[in-house]
Amino acid sequence: MEAIIVCKTEFKKVVVSNQFITFELVNRQPDFIAELHYLTIDQGGRKKPAFSGYRPQVKFEFSKIQTSGQQKFLNREVVNPGDTVTAEITILSVEFFKNKLSSGLAFDFREGSKIMGTGKILEVLNNELLAK
Repeated sequence: MEAIIVCKTEFKKVVVSNQFITFELVNRQPDFIAELHYLTIDQGGRKKPAFSGYRPQVKFEFSKIQTSGQQKFLNREVVNPGDTVTAEITILSVEFFKNKLSSGLAFDFREGSKIMGTGKILEVLNNELLAK
């Protein structure tokens, strides 16, 4: 089942399957590709697997601002705690990060204040975000 809804002035596609609801940013190209490392349960990470389309908060060290960052995993659909995966990331608040991102830049991804994992940008795809 699919539906289109409006949320925070962004059109999103809602996909409902097997009791999971995924919100996908529609008509947006990914902003960057990153290597993501999910913390284990013992390290304080997720207790359950994450599915492609997962949207935690993304936090870069240079800013106090966090933004939602949809993760679309490359070559797999599910990531377990402790796994490392490459993903396309689409952030919601692009305007706050213009001219500030570069390859090699590290970040955390979180659920609220709890860190779920770490990431490193491999390639910036959105030229507006590319550090000058």
